[in-house]
Amino acid sequence: MISDAVQTAIKMETDAISFYEEAANRTRHPFGREMFKGFVKDEKRHLVMLQCLFKGMKVTEEFVRPKETIRTVFSSLKDQMMERAAAVQSEMDALKIALQMEKEGFHFYEAAAANAPTQQEKELFERLVLEENDHYTILNETYAFLDHTGQWYMYEERGIVEG
Repeated sequence: MISDAVQTAIKMETDAISFYEEAANRTRHPFGREMFKGFVKDEKRHLVMLQCLFKGMKVTEEFVRPKETIRTVFSSLKDQMMERAAAVQSEMDALKIALQMEKEGFHFYEAAAANAPTQQEKELFERLVLEENDHYTILNETYAFLDHTGQWYMYEERGIVEG
């Protein structure tokens, strides 16, 4: 018997896919667009895992840590990112919404793992907790970069201030 949490999670992931697709289409900055497209890919993978569980099938999707894949995108676009000092307000709004979604997803999956009726559900929800946390971290760092580009650059690049 599949728990209600799996059915709720399927709906959450479907909604997240729609949101991130829209955000990717509306985002002008290449890094933001690629980040949101990466989240679409992650959320689609989550959806496949949840659907397998719902159908009573073994979950065979690979466990991926989004933080590891986003670094490559960031590195390749860092110069373009530094050219743009401020984000369009709609992009900042999308990041705020995404941060809230990922936070809620994290808490949902954390509770679902704690109350999972089967070991398979528990393990899947625990994996999703890690991935949602990675998404939150990526979004938070992106928001900080766009909100305070110079400060973020100094912090992340361990800049030395002379004077």
